[in-house]
Amino acid sequence: MDIQNKTAIVTGASRGIGLAISKALINEGVTVAGWSRNPPDSFTNEYFHHIKVDLTVEYLVKAAYEKTVKKLGSFIPILINNAGMGYRGPTEEMPSDKWRQLFDLNVHGLFYTTKHVIPQMKKENSGHIINIGSGAGTNGIAEMSCYCGTKFAVNGITESLHQELRDFGIKVSCLSPGSVDTGFSQSKKNKLMPEDLAASVVHMLRCPKNFHYTDVQVRPLQP
Repeated sequence: MDIQNKTAIVTGASRGIGLAISKALINEGVTVAGWSRNPPDSFTNEYFHHIKVDLTVEYLVKAAYEKTVKKLGSFIPILINNAGMGYRGPTEEMPSDKWRQLFDLNVHGLFYTTKHVIPQMKKENSGHIINIGSGAGTNGIAEMSCYCGTKFAVNGITESLHQELRDFGIKVSCLSPGSVDTGFSQSKKNKLMPEDLAASVVHMLRCPKNFHYTDVQVRPLQP
């Protein structure tokens, strides 16, 4: 896809991977609607439009989408479902409301956002949805059962959407990194950088129309 002068929605765009992806897309000539609860602390750009939204609330996601198309036009050919959160601790000690919160953001928020972009993508016979997964989506990790469950769900949703939408010219991909330096854990040794993931996203988007990465896993070489 030639992404110059295209528009994109990036969720979780206030920091970390989402902000890095937003900056990388802007550098490629893309206008970005950055969806998050709060704007980035120290980033402004004429091609970046912050859209305040709580992705766990469906009607707020609908309102954010309507605001986005009013600003950027009805066809949003790029969606990066990046927003997510994690939790580490013994399963029996995890508060039930925290469990629901992870699924509401990591899984339901992805669904609420994706369902809005699909109809216009089908009309245009074009589009690319990239879901940011995790190595935790293919391997269970002790004391991270909920997070792993949400990322396994992201993998399954991605594979199903790929089957649903491929005949409409719409690509659906999952990019699953290992350890990324986003502040989720204290150790910073040999982690991937958010900018590395952003470069991968740009590469995936710029591939030829009939060339499609469905599932990309990236890891630190020496974790």
